[in-house]
Amino acid sequence: MHIKIKRSRNNRVFAGVIGGIAENYDWNANVLRVIWVILTLTPFPGLIAYLVLWLLMEQD
Repeated sequence: MHIKIKRSRNNRVFAGVIGGIAENYDWNANVLRVIWVILTLTPFPGLIAYLVLWLLMEQD
């Protein structure tokens, strides 16, 4: 099972998940990364969600 959003090949820090989401919705990737870090530090299971997205998203 894959989702239609692709991982970014150019805009990546670890696996390109956040860069792929940012490119798909035409958002700023750095702002999205800051939001993701804040959500990961709160009780939201951000690391688990990131790993699941990494498995579901195809490489661009």
